[in-house]
This record gives sequence, structure tokens and C-alpha cells, in this order.
Amino acid sequence: MESYKKEFVDFMLDSNVLKFGDFTLKSGRKSPFFMNAGLYITGSQLLKLGEYYAQAIHNTYGDDFDVVFGPAYKGIPISVATAIAYHNLYGKEIRYTSNRKEAKDHGDTGMLLGSPLHDGDRVVVVEDVTTSGKSMEETIPIIKAEADIEIVGLMVSLNRCERGKGDKGALEEIKDLYGFDTAAIVSMNEIVDYLIDRGVIDSELKQRIDAYYEEYGVKQ
Repeated sequence: MESYKKEFVDFMLDSNVLKFGDFTLKSGRKSPFFMNAGLYITGSQLLKLGEYYAQAIHNTYGDDFDVVFGPAYKGIPISVATAIAYHNLYGKEIRYTSNRKEAKDHGDTGMLLGSPLHDGDRVVVVEDVTTSGKSMEETIPIIKAEADIEIVGLMVSLNRCERGKGDKGALEEIKDLYGFDTAAIVSMNEIVDYLIDRGVIDSELKQRIDAYYEEYGVKQ
């Protein structure tokens, strides 16, 4: 696993964003781990978060894009932090765009925050994590309605490596449904291997994680 991925895992743990225990997800699944990107709350955390997203996007999709789009609400600070970091790391000016949950009818009207979208824009979407793909069902029509754009790909913090609505993983389902690439800074499989080596995950927790994936994991 690349060094920046290991650093990102340590960063998630240090920020209390990645936790192990007993959690009930929105899907109703009982999970032994949980990631909450809403706990990145300080300037230094957001600075680092943007850098990890920028590195992953650069390594995966290259420089040929114009806009980073972060779906409301957690995607908003991620998109801003990523645009700043991309300029600092790679010297390219990237615009950020996010959506409102409800259209604003006065002042800065419309569904979008940040930059407008223009015909021909190439867009990278950033999210914290996706389990069911529901946010993409809401996001893609909004983006497509604004302009004739191309979605280069989706980048999330964590690939949970579990089934979405069917037998495939959520990221793979999104790719199949919408036709653009999907990727994650790090996968749960990589995290587990790394944290076993570090002694953070013991045999009891590993058994619980294995049991979870036996029920909900993507079949290889």
C-alpha cells in the first residue's frame, strides 16, 4: 500500500473519523466499523484532507478536469479543501461547485454553490463514502441539468468493499449505471491489513469484521 494511503489511515484514526465498535448504518446494517467525515472540523484537518483527495485524484484521473463537485452536505467542505490543495500541490486552478438541498430564489439563486457549471466542463465528484449510491441518484441529475458537462469520475475517502443494492459493490454499481470511473483513497481491505500489522485490529475485532463481510461483502 502506498505511503500516502497509510498516512491517510493514521489521519482518519487520529481525527476520530474512523472508529471500530458497534454501529447501525442508515441501511440498517450492523457494522463493526464506521467512518464519519463530519468530524474533520479544524483548519489543519481540512488542509490535510484536501491534500489526500488531491493526491488520489491526481494519481487516478490526472489533471484534465476543470471542476470538483461536492454533494451537500459533507461533500461541500471536501470540494473546497480539494480545490485549494490541488492548486497548492499541482499549480492548477480548479473550481469548486456544490449543490443546495433546496433551490434558493433570491440573491445567489439556483441549486448550486460556488462556481457555475459550463458546457464542456470536466467534473470530478468527491464524497466521503458511498454505501448504497443514493446520493449519486440525487447528484447526477442536478449536475447534468446545469450544463452539458462530462463527469470524469468519483473519488471517495473509503471503499467499504460491501454490496450496494445488488451483488456488486456500491462503487462498481455507480460505474455501471452512470458510465464514469469510481475510486477511493483507500479500501477497507487495505485498512484491515495495515491495522492488523500495526496491532490496532486484534483477533476478536478481525473475526467480527470477517463476519460482517461474510454477510455483506462483495463476492470475489
